[in-house]
Amino acid sequence: METDAVLPPPSQDPPRIQRLDESVVNRIAAGEVIQRPVAAVKELVENSLDAGSTSIHVVIKDGGLKLIQVSDDGHGIRYDDLPILCERHTTSKLSAFEDLQSIKSMGFRGEALASMTYVAHVTVSTITSGQLHGYRVSYRDGVMEHEPKACAAVKGTQVTIENLFYNMIARRKTLQNSADDYPKIVDLLCRFAIHHKNVSFSCRKHGAGAADVHSVAMSTRLDAIRSVYGVSVARSLMKIEASDANPSTSVFEMDGFISDSSYTAKKTTMVLFINERLVECTALKRAIEIIYAATLPKASKPFIYMSLILPPEHVDVNVHPTKREVSLLNQEVIIEKIQSVIELKLGNLNESSTYQEQQAVDCSPVSSVSANKASCVNTSTSGSQKIPVNKMVRTDSQDPSGRMHAYLQVKPSRHRESSCGLNSLRSSIRQRRNPKETADLTSVQELIDEFERDCHSGLLDTVRNCTYVGMADDDFALLQHNTHLYLANVVNLSKELMYQLVLQRFGYFNAIQLSEPAPLQELIMLALTEEDPDSEGIENDDLKVKIAQMNAKLLSEKSELLDEYFSIHVDPQANLSRLPVILDQYTPDMDRAPEFLLCLGNDVTWNDEKVCFQTIAAALGNFYAMHPPLLPNPSSEGGSDFYKRQGKGNVSGGNDVVEEGVDEELLSEAENAWAQREWSIQHVLFPSMRLFFKPPTSMATNGTFVQVASLEKLYKVFERC
Repeated sequence: METDAVLPPPSQDPPRIQRLDESVVNRIAAGEVIQRPVAAVKELVENSLDAGSTSIHVVIKDGGLKLIQVSDDGHGIRYDDLPILCERHTTSKLSAFEDLQSIKSMGFRGEALASMTYVAHVTVSTITSGQLHGYRVSYRDGVMEHEPKACAAVKGTQVTIENLFYNMIARRKTLQNSADDYPKIVDLLCRFAIHHKNVSFSCRKHGAGAADVHSVAMSTRLDAIRSVYGVSVARSLMKIEASDANPSTSVFEMDGFISDSSYTAKKTTMVLFINERLVECTALKRAIEIIYAATLPKASKPFIYMSLILPPEHVDVNVHPTKREVSLLNQEVIIEKIQSVIELKLGNLNESSTYQEQQAVDCSPVSSVSANKASCVNTSTSGSQKIPVNKMVRTDSQDPSGRMHAYLQVKPSRHRESSCGLNSLRSSIRQRRNPKETADLTSVQELIDEFERDCHSGLLDTVRNCTYVGMADDDFALLQHNTHLYLANVVNLSKELMYQLVLQRFGYFNAIQLSEPAPLQELIMLALTEEDPDSEGIENDDLKVKIAQMNAKLLSEKSELLDEYFSIHVDPQANLSRLPVILDQYTPDMDRAPEFLLCLGNDVTWNDEKVCFQTIAAALGNFYAMHPPLLPNPSSEGGSDFYKRQGKGNVSGGNDVVEEGVDEELLSEAENAWAQREWSIQHVLFPSMRLFFKPPTSMATNGTFVQVASLEKLYKVFERC
């Protein structure tokens, strides 16, 4: 019998190993570091926090694929560092490998910005303290596309990422076909906002008037959670703490909040920060879920916020490409101790219950009452405790979006007339923005004392505890306070608020740098022409020129005072180049600058110190007030007619006809201006009013506040029907 011989496979040469081109290596690495748009946002926000920012704003378009823009007010980037800013492994966070053992910043590898330049178009605008202007530069493949160009800039840095993954077709198609990344970005900003309670965050879609995330600096962690996740979530939270100082087992400190039995959700929300770093820990999350499933089966998907502090040498931060996870020394021991604390807290939960009520007729909070089972029965059967339906408050001023919530509201147990909490918050914010808390000059302090003494207590309570409903027309906003609905004149409110803020921040303003210096004389001539457009003739023109020259000369002579106290900078050539920042996230309507300069020249009394400062503050207040844009509101009745244009065209018969159309560019400009104003009113003006505004007594009678409805009176009307 013959057998077939097994032949060896034909010989093949092994493939040759070759060194990849550097651009290929960088694109591969970039795809690992920046996996989705949300990863890019996380890296940029962490850079802003490392820069000491107190305000971070994010704008997103098409889920981050078209546009990601992150702006902050941090320390900025040195001009000399711009050439190597986006090179791989360039960083200001460490210089030696040993520095990783004590790293406190969130960034350290120097890879994020470099990776973005290999998969997107990156533009950076920045200004550092002491510079008169900022610089803008674009990057591609880790290097600058051109030399930095001078530009107007507000304090801090703005990074713009456009066309993300434009050169990674498969990745881009996958993201376009999957769910939008925008909800993930919103969730990310919410998590940062509740941990970094001293930083204000906002996030909105490009072109949208309202922000989907808007948080301001808060005094307590619970207030931060309430402002971001809502009153219903904050009401159901319990504080927890755990620690261990035994070097042989574990060394850590933990504090946070966990939900009680009243919180129900479809999935667990866990916000975990380890050494100020937002991370995930699947083992810890699973351990907590097991406890909830065993202790509170109906609330087995909890809300958890935790902040763990460990010695830096016990945390390895360099274990994940996107720094989403970290490795802990003695992780099992730490999880076990935290698990025990939560188990004990939930086990004691049923022994006491807390009930709080809010009466519309008396805004003072009712202190919480611990009740046993017998008292719970008595409360539920007592009819005297029920709030009449016509006095029930269904909104909460502490909920920034004004959403409906449960009728019983939790408030801190403190007296309403004691405003120490708000004063301390206001003081801390003012100290953060200004080197000094109060003005140095006696005259300025007298002006501050005057409007504080003239404060109307009833309107003050309304302003601090109102809920913004929306704009009723171009000038009036609808506000709800308790069971009353008010119309509030936005122009009057913003004008008075700006006046008060100018005096409170006297001498300590950040500055807005104009892109190009504006000649004073030309601006004042514009104001004079607008003031009297019908006057024609050589004599009138000569008179206007003389008035403009005199006012421009006067303001140039007073430039040192204006710059030192109000950050209004007039250069030696009589050009306006800088204006003050009175409210963060808000710039005035520059179309009103001519009127403002004319007012400074004509209306200010320069030879009396107190009157001088008062009139300048009033002029600034009027300039920065949130006036309606000069272009008519397209959504108002008859407003769209302004944007129709007519032009003559020829038809085949040779007769001229009139073709009507819409000036799309002008219409778009008007829509953006009106949307931006409404956004500023809701998200900048009213939050600032709650913190700083002292409404004068005159506003109670001059039509600034008008009550338009009362729930009690409405019920009486319907009862007659």
